[in-house]
Amino acid sequence: MKSILITGSSSGIGYDAALRLHKEGWQVLATCRQQADCKRLQELGLESFKLDYADSASVVSGAERALELTNGKLDAVFNNGAFGIPGLVEDLPRDALRTIFETNLFGQIELTNKLLPAMSELDRAYMIFNSSVLGFSGMPYRGAYCASKFAMEGIVDTLRLEQRHTNLQIVLIEPGPITSRIRQNAIPHFERWINHQASRQAPRYQKELLPRLYKGTDKPDRFELPASAVTNKLLRILNNPKPRPRQYVTVPTYLAGTAKRLLSSRLFDKFLSLG
Repeated sequence: MKSILITGSSSGIGYDAALRLHKEGWQVLATCRQQADCKRLQELGLESFKLDYADSASVVSGAERALELTNGKLDAVFNNGAFGIPGLVEDLPRDALRTIFETNLFGQIELTNKLLPAMSELDRAYMIFNSSVLGFSGMPYRGAYCASKFAMEGIVDTLRLEQRHTNLQIVLIEPGPITSRIRQNAIPHFERWINHQASRQAPRYQKELLPRLYKGTDKPDRFELPASAVTNKLLRILNNPKPRPRQYVTVPTYLAGTAKRLLSSRLFDKFLSLG
């Protein structure tokens, strides 16, 4: 039985991936930040335990438990957990950036480094990171999230070069709009860190961000796909002995990736403004 550790399994992409791989016969270690979510997954027949990227002790104990449950032979990791802090860059406090990097980057790399020695001894293993189209393309109000994902892509590219002599396959998945709770989950972070009422650009928040953040809509975003689209890509990676280092999901990611390669920065900015 192949084994995989999936972080951020309480909902969305991580939840879909955990259930699907469990059905496919994998030993799935589905981790969450909250014990209540772990219990819910355990009731569905999955092995689940707490792992909070923002807590180094939790990352270390989670890595140790994953290796213990797989007898030191963990075949794959899907670094998936992340969150966003919506807000204009000029309104982002230093501590807000520190907080998002703790989860979206530092915790992921710490977990990777704890598991990497054992995984690199296997005939083949997979270290997969869930990035985003926002890992190579900026977007207004997404500065903190973009920064964490851009940084992830840089360090993962470096890790892949450093590990090229091993059998460890290191892959970035870059989804565009995917059905999830990331917008709802971002609201507490927005309310904690962004003083939009005092912002120099308060009218922009009222017109552009607040309606989308709080009112939302039942209609999916343009080109939005269900979380299963990412799981499908994940499975194709795991069944490929030499997967491509970058894997796009959704039309916007393919369009942005092509435009990024072909256009100047100024023209690329104009391309992004079309959305």
